[in-house]
Amino acid sequence: MEGYGYMRSKVVYGGPERAPNRAFMKAMGLSDNDLEKPIVGIAVAWNEAGPCNIHALSLSQHTKAGIESAGGTPRTFTAPVVIDGIAMGTEGMKYSLVSREMVANTVEMTVNAHGYDGFAALSGCDKTNPGMMMAMARMNIPSVVMYAGTTLPGTFFEKDIAIGDVYEAVGAFSASKMSIEDLKLMEDKAIPTSGACGGLYTANTMAMMTEALGLALPGSASPPAVDGQKSIYAHKTGETLMHLLETDLKPRDILGFESFENAIALLMASGGSTNAVLHLLGIAHEAGVRLEIEDFERISRRIPEIVNMKPGGEYVMADLNRVGGVPIIMKKLLDAGLLNGDSITVSGKTVAQNLSDVRVAAVSEKVVKNMDSAYQPTGGISILKGSLAPEGCVLKSSASKIKKHTGPAKVFDSEDGAFQAVLDRKIKSGDVVVIRYEGPKGGPGMREMLAVTAAIVGQDLGESVALVTDGRFSGATRGMMVGHVAPEAYVGGPMAIVKEGDMITIDIATGKIDLHLAEEEINRRLADWKAPPPKHRKGLLAQYARLVTSASRGAVLEDLSEQ
Repeated sequence: MEGYGYMRSKVVYGGPERAPNRAFMKAMGLSDNDLEKPIVGIAVAWNEAGPCNIHALSLSQHTKAGIESAGGTPRTFTAPVVIDGIAMGTEGMKYSLVSREMVANTVEMTVNAHGYDGFAALSGCDKTNPGMMMAMARMNIPSVVMYAGTTLPGTFFEKDIAIGDVYEAVGAFSASKMSIEDLKLMEDKAIPTSGACGGLYTANTMAMMTEALGLALPGSASPPAVDGQKSIYAHKTGETLMHLLETDLKPRDILGFESFENAIALLMASGGSTNAVLHLLGIAHEAGVRLEIEDFERISRRIPEIVNMKPGGEYVMADLNRVGGVPIIMKKLLDAGLLNGDSITVSGKTVAQNLSDVRVAAVSEKVVKNMDSAYQPTGGISILKGSLAPEGCVLKSSASKIKKHTGPAKVFDSEDGAFQAVLDRKIKSGDVVVIRYEGPKGGPGMREMLAVTAAIVGQDLGESVALVTDGRFSGATRGMMVGHVAPEAYVGGPMAIVKEGDMITIDIATGKIDLHLAEEEINRRLADWKAPPPKHRKGLLAQYARLVTSASRGAVLEDLSEQ
């Protein structure tokens, strides 16, 4: 058609030899005119497992209308969702990080198998945001993503709460600091609407990243799921996809190294989820951009944290939306010379052009500080290295009042054993809880530890106990909780040889995490160590364990170029 270049769909639906293909489409009510237009996908992360994505399918109707109004023929399909908050603390959580790859693979499979010319992606819960963006970067055809939105805050005795508060309440109940009646009341009131978890946890953090990377429309991330603006943005997302087809602007045209630096700057300024480190590395891998874990620490050292959102602060995503959303944070960063304003975005404009009309209201300082009144002079996430984590590990420093901790190791070979020890009150002030064999290969799947970390905080140990794991944390985690330790224990990382009582030091200021053992002793123990048998020998988790790489590389899957 006039206005479009090469159309993939013509290979599948054009010409006399494709009459059978068109017959299938006509059985669904499509006309010859429909099949002459660009045929595009709408990838919707949807199921009925939880509230995070339950509304995404209805939003896709607005995206469909936007595509049709701009001259395209949309075809909707769904991608899988794992609701982390439900899987948390169980074997089911092993599938969470795996689902990121499953989302990317599902989109690739569906779009390529059916010859779609491009796609719009609607995402929600934690892994669906990065999974969609990984698919965009991998396939590199015109595409745009939109976050389906956050839930509204819950209420507990007139105080705004989010789901992280409920996890911590379980710890408080186990320590007899909360009644069962109050725990039940909090359970009933924590999530009042559809949408993903309300605080600056992983879903909302990665929603911010969609805008910072330039893959989503400016302002589209922060409106809550139930806000009418979300439907308007869904329609605009469909229109934007058709414009991208006309201009042939593709994800890798947008995802330069500077775009990732912008995303990391926003991550550090906001104090977002540590999971964003894994996910940005994964998206960069698919885009062919050489992003390293060291880049996060480099950028963190120059970006002040200015956002006051849960779990380290007071507010939730709906509050950020009220004061102007993600563009407010980005505008303050840009004005301070901390963003690359020349990076192009799906709007067809640069970051600076998108932000040129953004007005920063004084009221926004309650949620987003000015640079001269930042909460801390450096970013909300720190990358630590040392004898316990030679390849690095990740800590949300903004959510930890402790900045240095030395203590004896309490060693557990699984999350389950550690959680039970916390509930049994066996963790004492000063301890360093070590949870190993929960990494990408060892878990497999790198489970999040929110049940454990929240229980520790709920027992008022959050300021006196540290935790170190080769697994992950929820964005709702707070305290001195160190995750993504690499190399992981299962492949012979130093975590594998830590013994009960070994002293460990974690120091945010110096960026160090060290095991108090001589190098000779570490090497001697490693020489005697034997890898445990795999926990899964068949099925999806076994397949994943064979292919997944180190957390320091984003826990991406190996491909043939690496063999």
